[in-house]
Amino acid sequence: MSTPRVRIGDREIGPDQPPFVIAEMSGNHNGSLERALEIVEAVAKSGADALKLQTYRADTITIDADGPQFRISGDHELWPGANLYQLYDRAHTPWEWHRPIFERARELGLIVFSSPFDPTAIELLEELGSPAYKIASSELVDLPLIRLAAATGKPLIMSTGMASIGEIDAAVRAAREAGCPTPVLLSCTAAYPAPVEAANLRRLPVLADAFQTVVGLSDHTPGIGVAVAAVALGAAVIEKHVTLDRMDGGVDSAFSLEPAELAALATETRRAWSALGTPQIGADPSEQEGLRFRRSLYVVADVRAGDPVTVENVRSIRPAGGLPPDLIGTVLGRTFRVDVPKGTPLTWDLI
Repeated sequence: MSTPRVRIGDREIGPDQPPFVIAEMSGNHNGSLERALEIVEAVAKSGADALKLQTYRADTITIDADGPQFRISGDHELWPGANLYQLYDRAHTPWEWHRPIFERARELGLIVFSSPFDPTAIELLEELGSPAYKIASSELVDLPLIRLAAATGKPLIMSTGMASIGEIDAAVRAAREAGCPTPVLLSCTAAYPAPVEAANLRRLPVLADAFQTVVGLSDHTPGIGVAVAAVALGAAVIEKHVTLDRMDGGVDSAFSLEPAELAALATETRRAWSALGTPQIGADPSEQEGLRFRRSLYVVADVRAGDPVTVENVRSIRPAGGLPPDLIGTVLGRTFRVDVPKGTPLTWDLI
């Protein structure tokens, strides 16, 4: 079976390509377009491939209600007791900011796209020429939204946090039937921040095998270690939230990377991918010099013809060139045929 691949913009994405690193701005603009554009600049300098936004208004993602089902739990680490409408109103990226953000990102060579949360968001993003769409974990069960995004003909990336295998299957089927043959599936732990031990990276090859598609990781754990490890298990896409400085605060700052960390993520995930290599066992071309210095049997003292081979005049040392070290028991007690100077590799013609 062929290796699954997806193309977003000018970037081919798949297990045989370097990881596609997405920097998620989310609400880390803290209500400032100027700060949002500074984040764009920082992402471009980091070496990440793409910038991603979230396209919603508070009234397109929820309603202005205050019952207990519209409030986050009181013991939540970041947003205890927060009202959903107020939280989303604080975190959303105003729609009039999308164009200047998209334009600046493109000027800087970034691929830029977004997560739509309702049909009007897709309409806006189509006007802006978004080259792909990302479906958030909570929206994975919104099959009409998935179908609408897939019907644009653009690639889909779908986070699978909280989802059962049946729910993922339904989402994949909806995407494929609506026009997206290879939806990218991101393993995700939808906790903010997510504990490292809940990352469950071993599900990455399971997703890849079950759905025969490109897989990756949407990561909310601290640091970059989990994301780098994910590459070894087949992640072709890595998504992390980014901010200018966690000390500035913001709705997502606690689990976001700062610019220097994002740069390290881009470097180390690609380094991890390069290190995967092939399942070949044996000397690599890069080891040719090392092969010269494997141990072998050498004459380590000047000897004359007729002298016996002893542990004093023949030893296993570096470099290579002599008989294998395991033959020491075979050659001990034999006699030298000729005079041999110290530093000569021991060969059969000498004894």
